[in-house]
Amino acid sequence: MQISEIFGPTVQGEGLKKGTPSIFIRFAKCNLRCRGFGVAYGDGKVGCDSWYAVDAKQCSQTWKDYSHSDIIKRVEQLIEPLNYKPEIVITGGEPLLNWNNEAFQSLLNYLIEDGFDITIETNATLSINFTQPYQKKILFSMSVKLSNSLEPYNKRVNLPAINSIIDNANNAYFKFVIDAKNINQLEKEIIEILSQTNKKIPIKVMPLGITNEELNPNAQSAIKLALKHNFRYSDRIHIRIWGDIREV
Repeated sequence: MQISEIFGPTVQGEGLKKGTPSIFIRFAKCNLRCRGFGVAYGDGKVGCDSWYAVDAKQCSQTWKDYSHSDIIKRVEQLIEPLNYKPEIVITGGEPLLNWNNEAFQSLLNYLIEDGFDITIETNATLSINFTQPYQKKILFSMSVKLSNSLEPYNKRVNLPAINSIIDNANNAYFKFVIDAKNINQLEKEIIEILSQTNKKIPIKVMPLGITNEELNPNAQSAIKLALKHNFRYSDRIHIRIWGDIREV
C-alpha cells in the first residue's frame, strides 16, 4: 500500500468528529483531481488541498510502500505516549482505491478489533462490497464533490456507491465543500443528491479555502445554507490554527 504520510496525534479539523484527538493515515493516489478547488502547487498546477497525495507524476517519489504491519507499528509508536486510543482517520487521496486489497482489510480488521474508532474519508465514487461485520463499524465521511470541483458529474457522483455505503455502514455522513461564488448552484446540487439517497444521514457543509482569508466569505455562505436547510456547519479548525502546514 502506498502511503503519503502518517501523523498525529492531532485533532480532526472538520466533519462530524471535529476536535477529536486523531491519528491520520493518508493513502496516496486518487481517482479525482478537483482542480476547481484552486490550491496552487508545483509548476502552476492547481488541485485539492491534499495534492501531495494525489499527483503521482510530481509526488510519487515521496510516497512510501507500507505493509499493514508497518502501518500498525507506526501507529503504535505515535500513540505510545498516550493513555487513550485516539480516533484513526484513514484519508487520502482516495483510500477506498485499496478496499479490495487484502492488506488494507487486514489493517481495518486489526485496528477495529484492537478497540480503535475508525473514520474513512472518501469521495464516495467507488463501489465497495461489505462482506465482513467489522466493515460496518467504520464511520464513512462522504465528501461528495460538487461542480465547484470542476470534475464532471459522471466522475464525481456515483449514487449506487453512495447508497451502498448508507445502507451497509452503521454510520455515515455527507460533507460538502461550499464557496460563496457558486452557492446557488451548489445548493441545487446538494438537494438533488439528497433526493436520491435511500436514508437520511447527517449533512455537513464546510467552506472552501486553505487560509482564513479564503475561508471567511465561504463560511458565511455555508452557514446561511445550513440554517436554510437544517444542515450542520463544519468549520475547518486545522486551517484556522495551522493554515496549510502539514503534519501537526
